[in-house]
Amino acid sequence: MPKPAPTPAPLTPAMHHILLALLDGDRHGYAIMQAVETLSDGAMRLGPGTLYGTLKRLLDARLVEETDERPAADEDDERRRYYRLTEGGRQAVHAETARLSRLVRFAARHARALLEVPA
Repeated sequence: MPKPAPTPAPLTPAMHHILLALLDGDRHGYAIMQAVETLSDGAMRLGPGTLYGTLKRLLDARLVEETDERPAADEDDERRRYYRLTEGGRQAVHAETARLSRLVRFAARHARALLEVPA
């Protein structure tokens, strides 16, 4: 079995959002774009160049893989490529989410302290 590629850490926002979108299961590119927009409440919109460039980096890092499993032919377009998280991808999205949670907690504590300082 090949040695896993090193995990990019921290992940870029695009990487993190794509991995989050794939937590719900396999998706093709356009479905990933839609899921990212939905889960970010419209704050992040990936264009095709960003999406496919980021997917290539995630594939190279072995955080996602292409899958041959497809929906029924009447619900699919044969040109679509489907992607899924690898175990390394699950670990990376968990680690990045935990890192960001710690950062937000730190920022929240310090923001409160800044508001309490008299001018």
